[in-house]
Parts: sequence; C-alpha cells; structure tokens
Amino acid sequence: MNPTQEKLKVQLEQALVGAFGPEFIGIDPILVPASNPKFGDYQANVALSLSKKLGKQPRIIASAIVEKLDVSEICEPPEIAGPGFINLKLKTAYLEAQLDSIQTDSRLGIPTAKTPQREIVDFSSPNIAKDMHVGHLRSTIIGDAIARVLEFQGHDVLRLNHIGDWGTQFGMLIAYLREVYPQALTTANALDIGDLVTFYRQAKQRFDADEAFQETARQEVVRLQAGAQDTLHAWKLLCEQSRQEFQVIYDLLDIKLIERGESFYNPLLPGIVEDLEKSGLLVENQGAKCVFLEGFTNREGEPLPLIVQKSDGGYNYATTDLASLRYRIQQDEAKRIIYVTDAGQANHFAQVFQVANKAGWIPDDVELVHVPFGLVLGEDGKKFKTRSGDTVRLRDLLDEAVARFRELLEAKIQEEGRNETEEFKAHVSKVAGISSVKYADLSQNRTSNYIFSYDKMLSDKGNTAPYMLYAYARIQGISRKGEINFKELANNGVVLEHETELALAKYLLQLDEVINTLDQDLLPHRLCEYLYELSKKFNQFYDRDRGVRVLDAQEPQRTSRLILCDLTARTLKLGLSLLGIQVLERM
Repeated sequence: MNPTQEKLKVQLEQALVGAFGPEFIGIDPILVPASNPKFGDYQANVALSLSKKLGKQPRIIASAIVEKLDVSEICEPPEIAGPGFINLKLKTAYLEAQLDSIQTDSRLGIPTAKTPQREIVDFSSPNIAKDMHVGHLRSTIIGDAIARVLEFQGHDVLRLNHIGDWGTQFGMLIAYLREVYPQALTTANALDIGDLVTFYRQAKQRFDADEAFQETARQEVVRLQAGAQDTLHAWKLLCEQSRQEFQVIYDLLDIKLIERGESFYNPLLPGIVEDLEKSGLLVENQGAKCVFLEGFTNREGEPLPLIVQKSDGGYNYATTDLASLRYRIQQDEAKRIIYVTDAGQANHFAQVFQVANKAGWIPDDVELVHVPFGLVLGEDGKKFKTRSGDTVRLRDLLDEAVARFRELLEAKIQEEGRNETEEFKAHVSKVAGISSVKYADLSQNRTSNYIFSYDKMLSDKGNTAPYMLYAYARIQGISRKGEINFKELANNGVVLEHETELALAKYLLQLDEVINTLDQDLLPHRLCEYLYELSKKFNQFYDRDRGVRVLDAQEPQRTSRLILCDLTARTLKLGLSLLGIQVLERM
C-alpha cells in the first residue's frame, strides 16, 4: 500500500468510528484502486459489507461515513456511486506536491522497509563439471531480481549459490579421468569446460554399464570424503575449472553470488542424522534412515518417507538441504530463507520444511519460502532444446541474443543514415541483447511455463526490454535536443493540466506500492507490468497528436513537463535496475 492509500485508509477508519462508534475500531474500509479511472482514483467498498451488520442500506451507510470523512488535503469531495461505493479523486495540487517532494530524492520517495532483516536468497545452483544451460536461466535471473528488490528495501541479503560440488558424480568423473586423461587431475586448466562435460557424459555411460567401474567410482567417493590428498586435489581442480566458466556467465548477466556448495555442509551431515534420531523422528526402512511425512504418499497410497541416510551409509540432497537450512537459521541468523528453483522441486522442499518443523529447528520468527518457476519452452511448445535434441547452453543462448540484436541495430543505423562506432554498436547490442533475454523471462508470471522466442523478445514493440530501453533513450534524446540538464530543473514546481500529464503523474507515484507487493509475493513480473504501463503512459503524454508539447511549450509548462520526463526516466532506470537491466543513453 502506497503512502497516499495508507493516509486515506486511516482517515476512513476514523470516519467509521466517528459514524458508528468505537466498536468499529479496526474495521477494514476495503480501500482499493478505482476499477474505472473516470470514477476517481480510489474506492472504499466497506459500506456494502456492513449492510447486514447495521441493518441499513449501503448508500445510507456510505453517506454516514462521508459525513465524518476529512480527506480535503488529498482529495476532491468524496462521491457515493452505485449501491454504496465511496469514490475518491486525488486533488491535482496534491499530486503536484507529491512529485515536487521526490524530485531530488535518489529513491524517488520510496522508503526502506520498516523492519529490515537478514534474508537469504538461494538461487542459480549449477552443477560442477556441467555446462550452465537454459534450465539455470530462470533461477539465476529471478533470484537476482528478488535479491535486488530486497536489498533496495533495506534488507541484509545473503545471495547464496548452492552449487552441486559433492557426491557420487565426482567419484565417477575422477575415476574415469584417472584412466583416460590423468593430467586433468593434477594440472590446472588442462581441460576446458566443453571437454569436461564430454568426459562427464562418457563417465556416466561407463558407470551405468560397468559394475566394476561403479565400485571403483564409489571408492573414489570414499577417498574424497576421507580427505585423500590426491583425490581432494583433483576435486578442487575440477571445481575451479567449472567455477571459471560459471563466472563468465555471471559477468555477462551482472550477477553477484556467494558460493556455498554442497561440500560446505558435508561435515554437518552426521549431526543432522544424530539429532533426528534423538528427536525420535527417524525410522529405519529397508536399511535406510527416514522420516515419514504427513500428506505424502506413493502411488500405492502408502506413506512416503524422506530418506535422510541411505542404506549404504551415504547421504543425499535432503540431508544436505536440512543441514543448510539449520545452518542458515542458527549461524547466518536469517529471518526469511527463499529458495528459487523449478516447480518440480516443490514436493522436495515441502518435505524438507516439514522435517525441519517437526525437529523444532524453525523458530516462529523465521519464514521459509519456496519460489517455484515453470519451464522454458521452444516455439513448438515443447521443452527448449537444440535442433539435435541437446539442452541449450546458456552461453550460446546469450551470445545468440546479442548477435541477433546486432543485426537489428545495424539495419536501423543504415536505415537512418547514421554513422556509429564499433564500440557503440558492440555495447548497445550486448546490453540490449542480454536485457531482452532477462526481461522476456521476468515479464512472465514465474509460476507459468513460457515460450522462448528471439523474435518476440528482441522486438521494440510490446512488453519487451527494447521497448523500455527505447523509452528511456527517447527521454535522454529530449535532453540532448533541448540541451537540457535535468538536474538543474530540481526544485521547480510541477504544473499538471493535460489529462496525459495527470495520468503519467499518478502512475509515477505508484512504484513504491509495486515494490512493496513484490517484497511479499516475490513475483518480478509485477514490476515489468508497471514499467510497461509507465512507458505507454509516457508515450501517450509525449505523443504528437494526443499528448503535449514539451521543448517548445511555454513556461511554466515547459519546465514542468521536462521534470515529468526526467522523473519517468529515473523511474524506468530504477525499476529496470531492480530487474538487473542496464539502461542505454542512446540506441
């Protein structure tokens, strides 16, 4: 709820008490944005909900509330419509004052959270010895956007990359490399990531087909867990090789993460089993140690256990996730822990959270949140793959987006008869190409699958990154054309006259509400929708036929409209930065 809405809500609550007595303290006035702008900006629907309780018609109740309602500093006189809606229209002078107050504020008037806290966002999480692929795209950029919003809100955010860097796959890979490429286990950078991925696939095929090799691989795992120097050294080299390739992707995407892989929690796993045994939760089932869960059954309808220790004494993902969860609560002192993974892991996290709750590890003031997302689909509606059927490498996907935008930019430059440097074209193509991939993903409701289409995401029409970037660049073009320094306009008053000015002004003042909502529901597409609507409202404001004149307007309208341009640009820049998207001064 934005500050204006909060003020109106307080006034309505006081009017309810004034009209009907102290027993109505705390009654929600049901204040919402107006369903139709022609009726005003907000409407209170409480009169309808009180009709039965008071035994009166809603319009009579609404009239009694309005008699006690004082919103004269904010709104025009309230109007009662329909069966009893109380419509409120913001005063132009109030809007002007609100815009004047945020002109010199780098946060555009958006306050930080009232109760900032330590929050953890667990995202990206690739696996060592494997390429980052399109499946990691959503976790990485959704997690980053969430972290950016929480940081902007003033929370102390720990961005964790829970990398898969431990377990059976390493015994398998090390055993295989000892046979076919031993120098990779002793010499840094002996392999590039592509070769490492190839060897991993070959090792997996060998493991699946050769029982003797399976035993050799298991022994390598035992050696790794025991800290054998040669195996440990080989493991570190393989991790570093992958880490370097991951960092290339993270640098392209402008992602900041703290790596804390599965191996970090390995020493804590025996303690997890021991504590669950002490709490009486562990049950031995076919040699494995399990916790049976409420609400989870197999296909036969039998209770489904969460295995904490396998029959051979080994541990699994659930054990590591329990250890990491407890560490994040006890050592990191997090108050909210957010896991950004695909929707297919929803049951896994529900089970882990349930076990931790039963064990008494989650204090009342700690919130655990699984943030699920859908699949990335190809234009055929099937899981996004290369033509050969392989999973799409994330690096290839990003490079392709940059190359395709470069083609569009070259054509635009040629069409407009411009001469641009290679440095300009390379920079614009990189920023716009990668931003297009990010925005196309973030603009979708994360809970849904979406179709990956270069043509749609690189278009400068519709709800796309190029549309936003062009809107921002257009405003900077106004500054260049008029030789305007927007900073020098600060502290000049805004004058709102035209309907497109009023519509733009009202929308500029809604960003804080969008960010507050995102803080709670963790749905970045809401911010994308806001920025898209803002861009459209700016284009309507600046439209030659329907909008207003800016550079050639008379004063004080000229300065006022330039301030609106600047506030729009700054709002776009701030909003896009929270999505991890960089703006361009010129395109």
